[in-house]
Amino acid sequence: MTTRVMLVSPAAGEAQRDVRFDDDGPLGEVGQRRARDAAGTLPAADRTFVSPSVRCRSTAGELGLPARATQELAGCAMGGWRGRTLAEVADAEPRAVSAWLTDPDFVGHGGESLRQLCDRIEGWLTRMALDAGRVLAVVEPDVVRAAAVCALGVPVEAFWRLDVPPLTVTELSGRGGRWNLGLGRAPGRR
Repeated sequence: MTTRVMLVSPAAGEAQRDVRFDDDGPLGEVGQRRARDAAGTLPAADRTFVSPSVRCRSTAGELGLPARATQELAGCAMGGWRGRTLAEVADAEPRAVSAWLTDPDFVGHGGESLRQLCDRIEGWLTRMALDAGRVLAVVEPDVVRAAAVCALGVPVEAFWRLDVPPLTVTELSGRGGRWNLGLGRAPGRR
């Protein structure tokens, strides 16, 4: 019984251009156009989901996906850093930013640690693997990173070594608790 999980990273939004901790802002015009251009290029899925962020829901809408939002697929909760730029936080709290980048258990921002994010996504993947078929989810890049960390069984510290470009598909296929990982293809390409 094989399960295929396709994780689609959202099109670029304003927060990414500013290197801002997600403030749940909208897609940019270019992101909207690119998502719209990719509509109809993804394979059909038995189950579709979307992260609750505006950016992910907008991407799913532009792609024409009837996806249901689920809080379990939300990006990492950034607490008091949400909406601020990385530069602002690094100027005000350089030690905290350093800890955030090196300690997967850091929660000094008042949000969720990377380990907690990875555990949450691992639980979701485990539940998805209970049923064979195809799953498609539009999720934040940090959720894609967490899924890759879990699929490969690598330490959480590898999280920051994974780049997830906008509007790419990362595929996981597996059965029996073992996942294979296909990284970052453009929609419509196999």
